[in-house]
Amino acid sequence: MLLGVPLWAKAHQGAGIVRPPQTLPSLRVSPVLGPPKRLDEMLARRITAVQLMFTGCSATCPLQGALFADLQSRLAGASAELQLLSISIDPLGDDTKALATWPQRFGAQPRRWTAALPALKDVDRLQDFFNGRAIGPDRHTPQVYLFDRSARLVFKSVDFPSTQEIERLMTELAASKR
Repeated sequence: MLLGVPLWAKAHQGAGIVRPPQTLPSLRVSPVLGPPKRLDEMLARRITAVQLMFTGCSATCPLQGALFADLQSRLAGASAELQLLSISIDPLGDDTKALATWPQRFGAQPRRWTAALPALKDVDRLQDFFNGRAIGPDRHTPQVYLFDRSARLVFKSVDFPSTQEIERLMTELAASKR
């Protein structure tokens, strides 16, 4: 076991521990609260679970919203350094107002869970980084991605992971010196 994850998880269809941890490409996002900033700045000094979504989705994304709502509930007593971030992959259909409303539908508490919108020119690079571009009209994945305090990708979940597993991994990362 590594970080409490069975070794078999590493090879499961792009899921598991990311070795070596990956650094984000340089790109800017517009968070629902505040001015645009670099994505790595939003993640730095915190343990972050990231999901890719868009507000007009009626299939995968509502399930992802429910997953993060449950995860937020599980993290209620945890350190404030544990954060959840939903990133839209539809800058043509989403704006910061729509994006602010989306997590609110699921009871998001801004101190724990927020959302951000990349520039149109950065969406493909963002999805390529996450290996989350699917073929066809639905271009996203229901994985959750975990980042360490240095804003490096350290874990990719299976599709629709259990909230217990993501909570455990986030808590372990917070307890580590990484």
